[in-house]
This record gives sequence, structure tokens and C-alpha cells, in this order.
Amino acid sequence: MGMKKFISYDLGTGGVKASLFDEQLGVLANSFIEYGTKYTGGNFHEQAPQDWWNGVAKSTRKLLEETGTDPAEIVSLALSGHSLVTVPMDKNGNMLLQMVPIWSDTRAETEAKEFFESFSEEDWYMRTGNGFPAPCYSIFKLMWMKKNQPQVYEKTWKVLGSKDFINYKLTGKMYMDDSYASGTGAFDLKKRKMSDEILAVAGISKEIFPEIIPSHGIVGEVTEEAAAQTGLAPGTKVACGGVDNACMALGSVGGREGRVYTSLGSSSWIAVNTKEPVLDFKTKPYVFAHIQENMYTSAFSIFAGGSSFRWVRDTLCKDLLEKEDPYRVMTEEIRELPPGSNGVIFNPSLAGGTSQDKSVNIRGAFLGLNLGTGRAELVHAAMEGIAMNLKLSLDELEKHAELEKGIQFCGGGARNPYWMQMFADIFNRPIIKSNIDQNAASIGAAAIAAKAVGVLKDYSIIEKLHIKELECNPEQEKAEKYEKLMKVFSYTSQVLSDVGDYMKENMI
Repeated sequence: MGMKKFISYDLGTGGVKASLFDEQLGVLANSFIEYGTKYTGGNFHEQAPQDWWNGVAKSTRKLLEETGTDPAEIVSLALSGHSLVTVPMDKNGNMLLQMVPIWSDTRAETEAKEFFESFSEEDWYMRTGNGFPAPCYSIFKLMWMKKNQPQVYEKTWKVLGSKDFINYKLTGKMYMDDSYASGTGAFDLKKRKMSDEILAVAGISKEIFPEIIPSHGIVGEVTEEAAAQTGLAPGTKVACGGVDNACMALGSVGGREGRVYTSLGSSSWIAVNTKEPVLDFKTKPYVFAHIQENMYTSAFSIFAGGSSFRWVRDTLCKDLLEKEDPYRVMTEEIRELPPGSNGVIFNPSLAGGTSQDKSVNIRGAFLGLNLGTGRAELVHAAMEGIAMNLKLSLDELEKHAELEKGIQFCGGGARNPYWMQMFADIFNRPIIKSNIDQNAASIGAAAIAAKAVGVLKDYSIIEKLHIKELECNPEQEKAEKYEKLMKVFSYTSQVLSDVGDYMKENMI
């Protein structure tokens, strides 16, 4: 056998990316397969697990064929999987539903409300760190299934997360790791085990969840059947892997305490590595067990970060859509504008409020428009508003944890140097972009695969993989102006929450 190689999978809500790595965790090639989400009434957001498997199989074959890789060179593989999913399986390993709810599905609102009539919501949050809206979490979706699909629930032997379903398809074995368990709504973060009390009130048996093993624990080996579908060699080791948030944290900033990163994608968040979970019932940061043992990744998010800027592009800059890079042209148009966008403020809550906001009914808005306001001011204000909203998240994290000064950025928005400088001025901190960028979750999963077979002893190599491509330091004059503007942004966010509540009650 030649050089040892690994395959990692970034199993996301929009598709799966298979990545081939060498022994030093250098990326050799990527292959992406897209799949869809079905949106129906009643807040149902569903995907077909078979689509995930088809995507994994197809992306793997494509990766091996295009690189000419001998499958025998692949010594192990691991997945990063999108969170809060429950795939019901019977005792014979058959999938009981063709479509299952994904993380953003909130059909279980009634079940969550009923649960909190018997169990303190604050106690539940402080145990689990589950800061997304409660109906998103697996335990409440299972309560919904038990009530609305009793014939399915009665046949359910185990429920599997997204990456754990793929692990089962690869090996025939059912396990999950701490990081994925921490998104079930029933995992006690500090005790690192499922909570008997939460499960009892929910009326869900602990036995319905697979055994929990470390992320780098070996689930099993690729079966002959899976090998035939994927092109992998039978006997290839499969590690348990981790939830996407934890894998991205590992790939972005490693496992060292105090490291901070911001993901500037469709939804955007800022997260920190801590030895104790960052918990605050008022603002509800969401917490997952980290891939690094005895560590947590605690975060705040805005639901429409990059997607609100894309809305600005598609709505206000339609004439630029035919350009090779519309965002670059948009940036060129606004370069001369000062902090504050000539009096215009943008709030990016186009997808509603998060736990940080005064109300979930807050909606996006441009404020301070006048007859002299042009497109440039609106675009500039949108970029500022997204950055200022994330600055509120940063301020909240700083109340609970000691953060390193520099902040690593990843995601599509990090490729805009002008925006990165704006973030540096608004955050009043150095902003760093490295070569890892959108491969963070893939690298996190690859490191798990390497540790699983002893190629890595720990995850310290990850920080060395990052080659700095851009560093933006705050310009003091602008930073001082943005410090004043943050007070305006914070105040208007409070007002917009009140307006959102009023509109929900009174709009026809």
C-alpha cells in the first residue's frame, strides 16, 4: 500500500461533499452531490435519507474515479452530519419513513409546550444547552411521532442521526457520538449522558437511542454491499464522526480553549471553544459537545446572515446578476462610503429572531431612509448590519468566556476583503481568513478518521494546517465610530422586536 489516505464527508442540508485527504490532512480532491428539501405546511421541512446515501455513494465513486485512487489506499473515513435528525429504524434495520424532519423542522411546537408544562424550560436548557427553538430538537420530534405516527413509533427500535444513518448503511452498525447526542434535547452536557429525567417526562425510552461512543471510535468496517455501491474497499474502517457544528469547530480552530471562529454563510454564527459550556437562559447560546474530549463549542447565530445579503443582491442589484461576480461589483460601488452608510441602518432578521433578540417576531428592516438614499447606502448598510448583529453575539460570548483576540472567519462571505476589514472595525479585533475556508467541517471529519486508526494521536495538527491568506486589523478611527453606532443598532433592534410583535397581532 502507498500513502495512507482518508475520505471525509460533509453531509449538509443542501448536499454532501466527499473529500480525499493525504496523511498530513492535505486536501487532494472534492466531489459534491446536491439533494433537495421538501417544504410543506405546518412547518414541515423534510429530506429523504435515501438521498443522503445516494449522494454519499455517487460522490465517493466520482472522487475515486476522477483521482485514480486505489480504494485499498483509503484506510478510514468519517462524516460530519447535519444536526437534530431522527431516522426511525426497525429491528431488522429497515428505515420506517421515506422522508424525515431535518433540523429546521418545527412541527413539534405543541409537544414542546406540553413538555414544559411538566419540566422547567430553564432547567431543560441549562442541562442540554439546546438554544435553538425547542421544537427543532429530536426529543420533541419523537414525541410528535409517538402522537401522530403511532404505527411508526411502535415499530421503531433505534433512531439515527444523519451521519449515523450513513454509518449504518456503510457498516450495518448503529452508534452515535457525544456531539450528535448533544443535539437530541435529552443529553446532559455536564454529565455527558442521556438524561433519564428528561426522557421520562417526554415519555421516550432511552433504548431508542444508539450506544454513545467517542467521535473517533470505530463503528465498523465497510460491508461488501456498501463497497459495491460506493466503490470503497470492503473492510475500510469507519469512524463514528460528529455533528456538523462540532466538526466545523474542530476544522476551523482546532480543540484549544478560547479559540473563536465565525462562519459567514447563508446562516451565520460565532462560536468559541470552552472547557465548560456557555449557558445563559436569557440569551440561550446553543452548545454542542466538541469533538475534542472534555470541550464544548458554544455559539450564537443569526438565521439570515449571508442569505440576507444575497436577498439585497437579488432584489436591489438585479442589473448585476449577469456579471461574473456581482458581489465584487457591489463592493466596488460602496468603497467610498463612511461608517454609518450616511444615516442608514439595516437589520438582517429576514428569517425572524433568534434567542438573542427581544422577540422572535422581529423582521428585517432598513431604517433612516431619505430622498438622497441610493443603492450604495443600502448595500453598505446591509454589510454593516450583518456585522453589527454578529457583534452583539460576540459581546454575549465575551460575558461568559475568555476569548482569544483574533477571530478566524470561514464561509463564502469571508472571501470579500472589504467586508473582512469592516468586520475588523466593527468587532475591534483582528480578523483572519485562512486557506481552510469552506473545508472546515471536512477537515474536522478527516482528522477524526485519522485519529481513529492511530495516524493522529490528537488534533493539534489542525492549527498548523491553516495558512493565513488575509489578516485585517481594526482602523482605530472607524472602530470608534462603530462603537457609537452599535448603540443605535442595539436600540433599533429592541424597537423592531416590539414592532414585530405588534404586527403579528394586528396585521390582516
